[in-house]
Amino acid sequence: MKTENQKWGFRAAIIGAATLKGKELKDVLEERNFPAMDIKLLDDDESLGQLDNVQDEVAFVQPVGRDQLDQVDFTFFASEEAFTRRNWKMARDAGSAIVDLSYALETEMNAPVRSPWIDRELGRQAQMNLESTAISIAHPAAIVLALLLLRAQKPAAIRSSIATVFEPVSEQGRRGMDELHEQTVNLLSFQQMPTNVFASQVAFNMVGRYGQGSGLTLESVERRIGSHIRKLLGDRAPVPSLMLLQAPVFHAHTFSVYIELEKNISLGDFSQALAGEHVEVTRAAEDSPSNVNVAGKDEILVAVRRDLVHENGFWIWAAVDNLRLAAITAVECATVLAAVRPHGKVQ
Repeated sequence: MKTENQKWGFRAAIIGAATLKGKELKDVLEERNFPAMDIKLLDDDESLGQLDNVQDEVAFVQPVGRDQLDQVDFTFFASEEAFTRRNWKMARDAGSAIVDLSYALETEMNAPVRSPWIDRELGRQAQMNLESTAISIAHPAAIVLALLLLRAQKPAAIRSSIATVFEPVSEQGRRGMDELHEQTVNLLSFQQMPTNVFASQVAFNMVGRYGQGSGLTLESVERRIGSHIRKLLGDRAPVPSLMLLQAPVFHAHTFSVYIELEKNISLGDFSQALAGEHVEVTRAAEDSPSNVNVAGKDEILVAVRRDLVHENGFWIWAAVDNLRLAAITAVECATVLAAVRPHGKVQ
């Protein structure tokens, strides 16, 4: 049953509704009670006709087309980059505001890379008005690192920082998940493993570069994360040296971050600086950051210890549910746009 907020709200569409991001986004839209009177599920031909539940009603995944985008106030692109590039102008021309989860629009001047978490941490107001039509969400790893750096520098200035990010296969969607699963099963049964996505063995392995046959590169994602950190922070905190590795895990980004401060502070003071909204500092071993413990959580899980060699140095081990954070960021970005748009009226 629709709430009063939904009955008088906006019309929304999720393009890429059958993707991992799309399904998580639908759940978060409903959990956060986003003021949508109608949510259309749209995707490519392979997903047409799939059944889902939206606002306690059965819904079908429909094709992307001008008719489907007519009178839509918000279009969320949870599709692959190439699919977004082919279709985003159709949504824009229909008068819809756009929230891009695919990063296809990250270089567009009128689609700023945003994270409401970072805006609030900096006390920064999003510069949105009736002419604002699109937002690109910041990469989840960039959001985590930007937030930790801003918190870490509160007790003392940062001298240097280094971050290693461990990438889950769910960042490549269902095909990445399927390939890791099939590689695992085939290797255990001594059969040839598929390598269509990563062009290399990911199961039981950690890689810093995909095989030559892959259309993907870790280097491009690494550059994206670094670029998004710079856009989020500006000159408010130093950008860390960064390395991205592909981990043999399905979900959640994990992080090994070294931060050296300009002066010596206690471990307790450093931990307290990190803790706060969106960050949970764990102490018990059973609660420590991991892909399993962070699944389905809204918060970043963090554990901290002092470096054994440098007295001003600290190590942070962190984890975040990548799909969950992407969906939360998208919904919060849409809420920012909604504040400057009349309810239920396409511009």
